[in-house]
Amino acid sequence: MKSTLLLAALAFTAVLAAPAADPPKVTVSNLRRVFHNGEHNAFTDLIRFKDDLYLTFRSCPAGHDVNSTASAIILRSKDEGATWDPVHRFSVPQRDTRDPHFLIFKDRLFVYTGTWWSGEGTLPREKRDMNEHLGYAVVSDDGVQWSAPLMLEGTYGHYIWRAAAYDGKAYLCGRRKTNFNTGAQGEGSGIQSVMLESEDGLIWRKRAFFSENGGNETAFLFEKDGSVLAIDRHRSPATLNRSKPPYTEWSRQPLDRFIGGPLLVKWGEHCLVGGRHSTKDRGPKTTLYWLVDDKLQEFAEFPSAGDNSYPGFVELSPTRALVSYYSTHEKDEAGKPITAIYLAELTLNP
Repeated sequence: MKSTLLLAALAFTAVLAAPAADPPKVTVSNLRRVFHNGEHNAFTDLIRFKDDLYLTFRSCPAGHDVNSTASAIILRSKDEGATWDPVHRFSVPQRDTRDPHFLIFKDRLFVYTGTWWSGEGTLPREKRDMNEHLGYAVVSDDGVQWSAPLMLEGTYGHYIWRAAAYDGKAYLCGRRKTNFNTGAQGEGSGIQSVMLESEDGLIWRKRAFFSENGGNETAFLFEKDGSVLAIDRHRSPATLNRSKPPYTEWSRQPLDRFIGGPLLVKWGEHCLVGGRHSTKDRGPKTTLYWLVDDKLQEFAEFPSAGDNSYPGFVELSPTRALVSYYSTHEKDEAGKPITAIYLAELTLNP
């Protein structure tokens, strides 16, 4: 599918904080809607694989709720994000195919999805059980031909989320009920976050707990020495977590706000954080930050409202990058809010 609607160009500068130096500036431009098919389109991720860019997200005609009609869409761009074409769409029978995330591991491109069991149609909230979660993946060697959805051994009862790789092993964030409790449904303080580890990207085992209470969506960032930094959505506020191999001991500190659908990446020597910020006067907004001295410095807020956030990031060059996100701030011709996928370009100014 070609990129269609080009929104009014957004261009502004913002501060990039860097240790012991005057902060350079960032320009945000070419903000545009790149996908809308009349369904609920949400939970994005971006990656570069074999010279092409890939964008993935969930699409569901039944909306945000847990529903078996959900699927994951994968788009490819051969021109640095100017246009996008579909290369794959997949779903898992009787499961809500949700929160797709990329990982390049051993020269293969993986798309991981945490799936709620839903049966046929929409599963009521009171019947949702994390113990019935199961992770799946589709895999490609070339970005064109994809495997069927593959069940991930060792993930039953875990809601898998973002993935990362280091030193020949893959790692997943997995959320689960404490002791797989069969009592209360849904999520809450009795949720653990587990770092899952794999040698092939398909068979997983627990490496360690990194949050034993109130665990939530978490993004990992591995440094060259094997130490890992993590942003845990937690409940409120989000937390900044750290560990070193073998990742059995973690330090945690609260940040100054909630971050929904967190993104954590390295751009050059700087750590970029993104996610949903629940503002007091303007509602939820998709926002980007620099992590400086363990504190968040906001530098961009994208047009967004209501159901939004879950950004992805891909570096185009040392000074240019793309960010993806979803939002419901636009309306269709009938005045009904749509949930669509958007891209924006970031440029570092010297």
